[in-house]
Amino acid sequence: MGELPVSGRDTVHVWVDAAPGGRPEVARRLLRRAGCALLGRAEREVGVGRRPDGRPWVRAGAVSLPVSVSHAEGVVVVAARRTGPVGVDVERRRPLPALALAHRWYAPPEAAWLGDLPDAARIEAFLLLWTAKEAVGKALGRGLRAGGLRRLMPVPEHPRQLLRPLPDRAGVRVGHPECGAGLVLAVAVGAAGADPVGRGQVEVSVVFE
Repeated sequence: MGELPVSGRDTVHVWVDAAPGGRPEVARRLLRRAGCALLGRAEREVGVGRRPDGRPWVRAGAVSLPVSVSHAEGVVVVAARRTGPVGVDVERRRPLPALALAHRWYAPPEAAWLGDLPDAARIEAFLLLWTAKEAVGKALGRGLRAGGLRRLMPVPEHPRQLLRPLPDRAGVRVGHPECGAGLVLAVAVGAAGADPVGRGQVEVSVVFE
């Protein structure tokens, strides 16, 4: 695969693929595809692996590509960006005690927001916040450590695919691109060097393998 077209906009490219039984192999394949596409290199020139802390890396020669990986039952998602931190998280929609979990793990304003929603909307809202927190933690390079679950997210609203700044960290943005039935996807970005305060809009392109 060759280099993706350059649009002049900051873009996060997301690949989504089924992973029946071979999740690590699928992740490596998608990471290598990201390296080929965004770095414009042949597959044999792209190396992929994991750092000691578990975060993935993609390199071609001396050039590294910001990437992030997430998986849920039967699916793997890889996000890549030409420059600047990126994070991704995916969850399957499923029954769960959303309000009880929110009171246990989320900041009080978020738990209160969930409590004001109709019962039928709470699971979706809980997962929107959860995936946002995970994606932001990955973009920041520290996951959910040091109180990441209580890090305030922008309240999800339509259009959800737009990446919006965090309430207390304008240089980090997060949103929820469409990812097919049964899945909730979040993508987060940190400020790139040319946009140190994160004012520019960031596009998200999702490809289903």
